[in-house]
This record gives sequence, structure tokens and C-alpha cells, in this order.
Amino acid sequence: MEVMKRTSTCGELRGIDEGKTVILNGWVHRKRDHGGISFINLRDRYGITQIVVDPEGMDTDEWERLSLVTQELRNEFCIAAEGRVRRRPGGMVNPDMPTGEIEVLARKILILNRSETLPFQIDDESEAKEELRLKYRYLDLRSASMQNKIRLRSETAFAVREYMTAQGFYEIETPTFIRSTPEGARDYLVPSRLYPGQFYALPQSPQLYKQLLMVSGFDRYFQIARCYRDEDARGDRQPEFTQIDIEMSFTGREDILVMTEGLMGHIFKKVLNRDLPACFTRLSYAQAMELYGSDKPDLRFSLPMQDFSPYVEAGSFQAFKDALAQGEAEKAEAITKGVRLAGGAVKALVVPGQAVYSRKQIEELEAQAKVYKAKGLAWMKVNGTEEAPVLEGGVSKFFTANAAEIIRGLGAKPGDLILIAADARRKTANTALGAVRSKLGRDLGLILPKDGEGPRFEFVWIVDFPLFEWNEEENRWEAAHHLFSWPQEQFHATLEQDPGSVLGDLYDLVLNGCELASGSIRIHDSELQKRIFSIAGINAEDAEKKFGFLTNAFKFGAPPHGGIAPGLDRLVMIMAGETSIKEVIAFPKNSFAQSLMDESPSEATAKQLEELHLIIKKEK
Repeated sequence: MEVMKRTSTCGELRGIDEGKTVILNGWVHRKRDHGGISFINLRDRYGITQIVVDPEGMDTDEWERLSLVTQELRNEFCIAAEGRVRRRPGGMVNPDMPTGEIEVLARKILILNRSETLPFQIDDESEAKEELRLKYRYLDLRSASMQNKIRLRSETAFAVREYMTAQGFYEIETPTFIRSTPEGARDYLVPSRLYPGQFYALPQSPQLYKQLLMVSGFDRYFQIARCYRDEDARGDRQPEFTQIDIEMSFTGREDILVMTEGLMGHIFKKVLNRDLPACFTRLSYAQAMELYGSDKPDLRFSLPMQDFSPYVEAGSFQAFKDALAQGEAEKAEAITKGVRLAGGAVKALVVPGQAVYSRKQIEELEAQAKVYKAKGLAWMKVNGTEEAPVLEGGVSKFFTANAAEIIRGLGAKPGDLILIAADARRKTANTALGAVRSKLGRDLGLILPKDGEGPRFEFVWIVDFPLFEWNEEENRWEAAHHLFSWPQEQFHATLEQDPGSVLGDLYDLVLNGCELASGSIRIHDSELQKRIFSIAGINAEDAEKKFGFLTNAFKFGAPPHGGIAPGLDRLVMIMAGETSIKEVIAFPKNSFAQSLMDESPSEATAKQLEELHLIIKKEK
């Protein structure tokens, strides 16, 4: 086969290259014929260059050979083209193309490979359905949009390694086949051929191994780690995903937060040329829930929630009064069981200038609140004048006696919409109204960039998480994050007496309403670890069986340590302006954890099952 190896890429030629003879390799992106002259847009991952096939200046035999090849060309034929670079005529310069001031006058074209009819056109923004794009992912990846997102991911990973290595971290790989340990989600299990009936697990994270590396004396570790969780897929979740795994010894929370801020600053400057603030906003978990109804608040817009309960007693809306009374009753009953509850809550959102919202629009907001277990969504509109504002519509008739106090206390103005959620469980009221807040942020365009500005990136640290949460179904305490997080010092003496009040040295990094990273200071003391296991209902025998290789290591001078793990997929997704991590993963699964391209998962052969000593139980 004749080889015409490229001398230039399809994205590098400019006016200064005029007169050069070049060879380009790539795919036919578009072909246009105009009065005997053909124009071919040739594409590779670097860009697009226009090839011109023109008989002027060519002898008959040469033109006939070139013309025959050109006539055969179709979209996505893989070709090589040789020709001379020339400037385009003044009126034909394309300012939207980096190579738009030149074209290549072809003298020879070689078809390297033909393409069958495409299942969809390869454009920057394909209109093909997701299932078709995933089935033919190798074609989808040819688009400039996908090429740019994969490039962005590559540059981000390089920036991570660049920063972490400069900070004295070692990149160390941890095993992919490990022991199954409970970490919240189901494990993917791998049967062992050599040990029938026994299984490896794919790691949900390198959590235990990175702690062992700290015991081993590698005080600064990182890894761009593959992780696996057998859970339902969604926009920012896949069965297999990638995280920037980090662990440090002889450290505290502040050190890790500062290091992570430096890492993010380096990535955004290096990859997007964007400057981030040196220090990110910080909120406690309690503040985040009370103000925004979420432990991953989107701070690209304000719209904080407010406490409406001071206005309930003077009003006559019984549903609000019942929520508070029932909350107090459940709180008192829980105390008898040694469990703390926050009681009921009535929370309000003042939405500036949205008194124009129709009943239908408010019903849509109510439907969103009900998804998060709210019983309903009350509303009132502020009308009148600045001097004499009044409440109208919705539940306003129940608050005529204290309307002026409500308007003044909430800081509402004429033209504003007041939305109110109430529940006997404070967390339910907060979460439901927080979901309404998020929907308003999208519906009202509050998260969009301001005119003339680029994408907005709002980071916030959420700190001081509860260490334990009460599992009502199993009637026991369980770790809110994982079992290896350090309880803050002031709670050590009373761990067993009041687990619900214990705060952990836990921290999440949130970006634009998406949980980007989660981490904690770890327990390095084996006796303290036993106490945590005991509170979570794990007896000594089970703890030894599941975690003995870690807790035994703590007996040999384990240093204080902690870490964090930003999600690489989510980070690149937000940087690329996407809402699904599938858009920044080369070969993702669909929403049913299937790969449509290679049709996995697939059945094993009878021979494979026999070697693994497995029998498949058929569903009836």
C-alpha cells in the first residue's frame, strides 16, 4: 500500500505557510462541488483545513486521476492529500476557522480507507439520540466537541500530576482486586478460579490502602484512581469512575483544604486560564442545610431560605402549627430513645420580582417539593406599594393580622413571591424547599453567566458534618460518611452517650451545586476505631474479619493522617459546561450500566462458568 505520511496537521497551517508543499491526513468532514471545482474540508483532531481540487494548471492525465478519486469521496473517508498552501482570496477568508486564511491546492489524493453510510452525521452538536451515540461511540468521539472534551480531560489529569508532584506527593498505584468491605454501595465481585467460592472485589475507592500507605511512611500520596460501585447510574455517576485520590500524614483539616484550593487554582489556571480565589467560601453542614436546604448548595446565586416559624403563632394557618407541634412531640419521644431530633420547621423563600408567577408555575414548584417528601408548598405574593405593601393570594388570608411583620421580617418587597414549606422533620422542610430553590435557579436563569463573562465557577467548602446518622429502619446508628473518620476532639469523651451530636473532621468541596470532593481526617488510633465500630453495631469479631488488616496496622505507630478525593469526571464535566459525566468519558455506560458499543455485560460461556465453579440461577 502506498503511504503518504502527513507533514502537517489539519489545524496548524497559516498564512505564513503560503507556498509550502504539504501532506495532510484525516477524514472528509464535508465535500462541496462548484462548477468543476471541489472543496473538501479535511479534519483531524487538530482542526480542519480546506482542500481545493481545481483543474487549472494541471495536465489532462493528472487531472483525470485526481478527478476520479475526488468523485468517489464521501463523508468520513480517511484520505491523504498532497498539495501547495495558498492564501484564500480576500472575500473568501473564514475568520471562524483558525486555518481560515489559507487552503491547500491538491495535486494528489489517496484514499486510505472508505466509510460506509454513517448512522449519524459527525457534527459539533450531534442531534443523534444518546443510545445511538453510545453504540457508535468511536464515531461520536470524532466530533470536535467530543475531541475538545477528551483533550480537556487529558490536560486536567496532566495538571493534577504536575501540581501534586511539585508539592512532594508520590503517585502510587493500589490494587484493583481487593477484599470486599462495606463502604455504602454494593461491590462488584470477581470470582477466583484458583479458590472456588471465593471472590475479589473491585475497589469502591482506595480508602483502606491509602491509609496503609500512611502507616508505611509515604506521607504524601496521590493517585488518579479507577473506582467501581454497583449502584444505579445517573448524570454524575457511573459504575466505574475516576477520582483524584489524595492522602497526607502529620496533617490537619486546614492543611488539606489549603492544599486542595491550591490544586484547583492550578488546574483552572493551567487548563482554562481562569484565576480562582485563593480561599474558598466555607459553610458548616448546619448552615448549608438551614440557608440552602442542601449540603451541596449552588452559590452562583443567593436566594437563601429564612425561618418562618416566628410568624406562625400569630397567624391562623393550622397546617403550619400542626407541623411545629408534631415536630416537638416527635423530638420529645426520640429523646426517650437516646436519639436527638431537630423538631419541626417552617421555612420560607423570598423570590424577588416573581409575583407574576402563575398558579401553574407554582404548582410545578410544589411538585418539585413533593419529590422531597414535602406535603405541599404554600405561597403568598407581595403587592401594593413600598409604603403600603400587602400580602395577596395563596395562604395570605391566614396572615392578615401580622402581614406587615412578615413582609418586614423577611425583607420582602412589592412584586416578590414568598414560598413556604413546613414539616414535622426539619430536614424534610429544608431539603424540599432547597430543591425548589435549585429549580428556581435554573428556571430564572440565575446560574447563567452574566453578559460578557465566561462560565461561573463557585466553590464552597462544607465542613463540620455529623459523624453518625440514625437508621430508623434498622434502629441503629451508622456512619454518615464512612467508619474511618476522626470525631472532633471535643466529642471523644461522650461518643457513646450522644452519638447524634458528634461532629466529624469531615469536609466536602462543592462546585456549582455538585459535590466535587469528599474527605476527612482519619482515625489512626485502634482503640478509638473500635469505639466507632461498636457505635455502628459492628462487633469485634466482624470488625477483625472485615477490617483487621487495617486496624492491626494502626498498632504499629500509625501517624495522624487525612485526605480527600476530588472526582475527575465531575470536575471535567463542570469545566466543560456539561451536566453529565458521560460527555467527558471516552467510553461510558448508559443509564442501565450497559455498554451498547461492545454489548457488555454479556453471558459467560459454559466453559468459563465451569472453570470458576459457578452455576447461573435462571430467573423464573
